[in-house]
Amino acid sequence: MDPRPAVARVTAPARDLSSIFAPRSVAVIGASRDPGKVGHAIFRNVLEDFQGVVYPVNPHAQAIRGVRSYPSVQEIPDPLDLAIIIVPAASVRAVLDECGRKGVRGVVVISAGFRESGPQGRHRESEVVAAVQQYGFALVGPNCLGVLNTDPAVRLNATFARAMPAAGSIAFLSQSGALTTAVLDYARARGIGFSKLVSLGNKADVTELDLLAALRDDPRTDVILLYLEELADGQRFIGLCREITGEIAQPKPILAVKSGRTPAGARAVSSHTGSLAGSDEVYDAVFLQSGVLRVDSVEELFHYAVAFANQPLPSGRRVAIVTNAGGPGIMAADAAVRQGLELAAFAEGTKQALRLSLPAEAAIDNPVDVVGDAQHDRYQAALRAVLRDPGADGAIVVLTPQAVTDIEQIARVVAEEARGAPRHPAQGSALHHAAQGSGRKPVLASFMGLVDVSAGVRVLEEARIPHYGFPEDAVRAFAAMTRYAEWVHRPRTEVRQFSVDRAAASDVLRRSPRGVFVRETMALRLIEAYGFPMAPWAEASSAEEAVIRASAIGFPVAIKVLSPQIVHKVDVGGIRLDLTAPSEVRAAYEEMMADIARRLPGAAVEGVLVQKMVPGVETILGINRDPQFGPILMFGLGGIYVEVFRDVTFRLAPIRELGAQRMVESIKAGQILRGVRGRPPADVEALLECIERLSQLAVEIPEIAELDINPLMVLPAGQGAAVVDARLRLLEEGVRGQGSGAGKNTGTADT
Repeated sequence: MDPRPAVARVTAPARDLSSIFAPRSVAVIGASRDPGKVGHAIFRNVLEDFQGVVYPVNPHAQAIRGVRSYPSVQEIPDPLDLAIIIVPAASVRAVLDECGRKGVRGVVVISAGFRESGPQGRHRESEVVAAVQQYGFALVGPNCLGVLNTDPAVRLNATFARAMPAAGSIAFLSQSGALTTAVLDYARARGIGFSKLVSLGNKADVTELDLLAALRDDPRTDVILLYLEELADGQRFIGLCREITGEIAQPKPILAVKSGRTPAGARAVSSHTGSLAGSDEVYDAVFLQSGVLRVDSVEELFHYAVAFANQPLPSGRRVAIVTNAGGPGIMAADAAVRQGLELAAFAEGTKQALRLSLPAEAAIDNPVDVVGDAQHDRYQAALRAVLRDPGADGAIVVLTPQAVTDIEQIARVVAEEARGAPRHPAQGSALHHAAQGSGRKPVLASFMGLVDVSAGVRVLEEARIPHYGFPEDAVRAFAAMTRYAEWVHRPRTEVRQFSVDRAAASDVLRRSPRGVFVRETMALRLIEAYGFPMAPWAEASSAEEAVIRASAIGFPVAIKVLSPQIVHKVDVGGIRLDLTAPSEVRAAYEEMMADIARRLPGAAVEGVLVQKMVPGVETILGINRDPQFGPILMFGLGGIYVEVFRDVTFRLAPIRELGAQRMVESIKAGQILRGVRGRPPADVEALLECIERLSQLAVEIPEIAELDINPLMVLPAGQGAAVVDARLRLLEEGVRGQGSGAGKNTGTADT
């Protein structure tokens, strides 16, 4: 029985793309007799494989490859589902009008020369969009490689790739046509099959969101691969991918390569959150919250994909390693530890079985070394023993080719044992129900080398055992499978809603200037209105008033300059700490004013903030309003070194309770909050509530451009937390930021 709770569909039904993926008739407009032209390649591909009817359209050709050609779509006598357009960009709109009048339901525009080519191209693309709106067809492109469906009932290869790939359960969506051709060639060499493949091009109409929704409901697709350059709607992407990867009856892993990991240019921001929340960090948050596994390369994309497509998910992180060479076994074990896996600890019965089956010099602990002269019988005995051990969640088989190694037969026994390895659901981790298939454990292989192991590798591939040239690659794939299994079976939590003082918050917004950092006291009042715990504070405009305020608050105190021209107070001597007596406050005030006058002559100083000193762990919370994705939350270790150490994590708001927990757990300095070297553990519960209140603040006040709470002091467990400092900048007048559904009890993810 599936332990996941029944979850209703949270996204809209899939758009009807049957005319794109499963047409009954196709017209290739711009089909060519010239073998050197794209129009020839696409028509040839469609003609050779398609199970429906194909019509070439070319006014200058009577026939193409023996098929009668039509001068225009209008002259085709039969109904038409799909049009593939390969004509000059300037002619595309006229062709779209013909398709619209013909009643064509789907269009793929291969032609380039649109938005990617400059102002004139952008105008042409706007005409394409207008045609879509006028006629209501679904359009892929322009400027794309095409679409492909290997379903035997369809067999549509509407691309100019060299050949139709093998059928499989992997779908690939790409925003790069050139990369798609390379991927197809790579996949052919590796024997990797596809269910569907789409080159998105400029996404004038059909987007990755439309295609993901279609693949969610596609019974022939088990794994979805993405190559992305940008996303149109981060919030919708998260909701849809979260549904696909964890909420539907048969979840499907999504693996993504996102180009552009390095920043293209600096953004004009002054907050820590804004300067740290670059595009790549935001995409990391988007993928993390949607259950998408981000990878660094196309090769890694397929390393993971073949494992997901061909093996059940592991029930936990405990991996067994079987090898015939000590060095590669150690390499695999080291890689497993680096990837967060655990080396399975074998039961005594397993060790006894290994002793009886292996020579005395063999190593029976994990990794199991069957020794260099091992043949298939030793591999079979060792693999059978470790896969039946209740403490192992899967296995990696490593082989180095040696003189007596019967490589093909070893590959056969690996396949045999992988098919029959039983599961022990009553034992081990809580993820035992995560596996797909009929109770099997995953088995991955690394037959090291190229020439000598090639015959064995073919046996493995035929048996759907994922194979990797080096053990570290196999380990990374196994670790990716465990991460996905944990995502599928994570606990589900909700977005907490807190009672807040909306009137006070509105008053702050009404009285604060736009486009610049507001007075610190206004930032504190806004945060206070949202129920954050505050370090006691007061304003003072003279040394004597500062003494009075400090005495009322209680020593020790800090004083901080209040000036619209001073954002980074430390840089100009605008902070004095640990003042324990009235005389110290008076002297600190006078010294501070003298320092500022010397360093920043002419700065408008409005007085000081007097604040109670609060001990604890310094953390930072922040909001940055991304124009594409809306409010981005940041959490990390605070203080003046936050941008040096960059030990921070990001999420899109709103977040659920588990999302706040994962933010705290994910930073390296999280162990400081748990207590180290005699220091007591911090009040993590109070910190989590502050993160959740920040999420609500970010969603409900879209006027916020940047907000830093730095530091938020987290006191020892049970004693709470306190906001000590804050900086707030509102969007310029007339600009309203993207929110995330104020007042709704929905979160982007549980992580």
